Amino acid sequence: MDTDALPGQRALNDVTSPTILVVDDERAVRVALDVNLSKAGYTVSLADTGERAIEILHGQPVDVVLTDFMMPGINGMELLTEIHQRWPGTQVIMMTGHGTVERAVEAMKLGAHDFIIKPVAKAELLAILERARREQALRQQVAHLTEAATERFGFENVIGSTPEMQSVYDHVAAVAKSDAYVLLTGPTGTGKELIGHAIHYRSNRREGPFLQINCGALPAGLLESELFGHEKGAFTGAVRQHRGKFEQADGGTLMLDEVGEMPLETQVKLLRILESGKFQRVGGSSTIEVDVRVVAATNRNLLEEVRHGRFREDLFYRLNVFQISLPPLRERTDDIPLLVDHFIQKYATKHGKPTTTASPQAMNKLSQHSWPGNVRELEHTVERAVILSNTDTISDFQLPESVHPSPPTDTHASLLPEEGMSIADALREHERAMVVAALRAEKGVQARAARRLGVSRANLNYRIQKLGIVIKEIVYD
Repeated sequence: MDTDALPGQRALNDVTSPTILVVDDERAVRVALDVNLSKAGYTVSLADTGERAIEILHGQPVDVVLTDFMMPGINGMELLTEIHQRWPGTQVIMMTGHGTVERAVEAMKLGAHDFIIKPVAKAELLAILERARREQALRQQVAHLTEAATERFGFENVIGSTPEMQSVYDHVAAVAKSDAYVLLTGPTGTGKELIGHAIHYRSNRREGPFLQINCGALPAGLLESELFGHEKGAFTGAVRQHRGKFEQADGGTLMLDEVGEMPLETQVKLLRILESGKFQRVGGSSTIEVDVRVVAATNRNLLEEVRHGRFREDLFYRLNVFQISLPPLRERTDDIPLLVDHFIQKYATKHGKPTTTASPQAMNKLSQHSWPGNVRELEHTVERAVILSNTDTISDFQLPESVHPSPPTDTHASLLPEEGMSIADALREHERAMVVAALRAEKGVQARAARRLGVSRANLNYRIQKLGIVIKEIVYD
């Protein structure tokens, strides 16, 4: 038996022989049910009073209680109430020889799984018990998954003890229990997605869905379809009705990543649903109402985007109810050793490596690096080093060349191509480095990388092809 199971509640994986507690003051009923249920594969316990049933529940796990209504002392309704309060994971099925609709409704309101009238038909009872067992297993599975998700996405995986990160924790704790919209800001790779998860799983919506969408990764038409859904025939290729993220996230949280990249026409529709909670699917006429908490994230200065007419001012103030700014890694270097240790343990386990620590030399170089890709870049660097290591310690030799500080060089000499390299080759290498850097900074989103480089998207695509750049090989996930 799983030692983590609650008293009176069977562990999820222990479902091969469910335990039924039969409670009835008539001996003939108890004996008949004992025989029939035992033959059906159930483990049966018997009690002739409500008081005896409670004693049994205190002493052993029980999956389902099958109880009579009319009994001396604690009757069936009182027993149902007690079980519902003390052992909420245990199903209760009521039996009575004096069944009425009113009693059935009252029992169901108090938490009974089902209601059956005496004399009990064996086939009907076994069908009800099987449904009860399956529903109980499903509820326990959901509880386990929720607990696992809370552990995975709670603060346990948000690493940092610096004042900058303590401020982030305080802000998350303050806003999580509310339904206020949250705007997460900070450079790429600082952990905005992880903080979004933490807000959801510390909120009252944690049992609801948590969905994400990258607003910069989809063209306007497809983004609207993904956000709001579409009706069959709304456009070429819409062969069936599609529920968008807002419908799917009803009762939960929707994280809009890179919200600053959202086209202006889509921003109008987003503002409408944020203000009213109502929207229409693309190509639809019926109004749909949802209850969704929005967490938005961006690596851009949205006020600057507003000034330049690329982001609606009214939408900015609607999203910016509660802003949490995540600091770049270079501003919290004291957290780097904690992060390195965390990632070593994570990836040593994942890849089956003996690595447990980093050498002082490696840790020193990791701490001195500027980390333009922030925590995400550090994580991938540590994973690479763990894969390369065959000992319990990561050495500085297993770190990529970018982490090793470069010795000072003569400024004019550094402008010269390497020996044997033509000026054309040197310019090509420099151009490639600039394109790669822009793509990495913008997580592979070509529209944003083109804007950063001051060229059109078509021009950037041409350069990517010409320089033989494979985006998935150079962009950190």
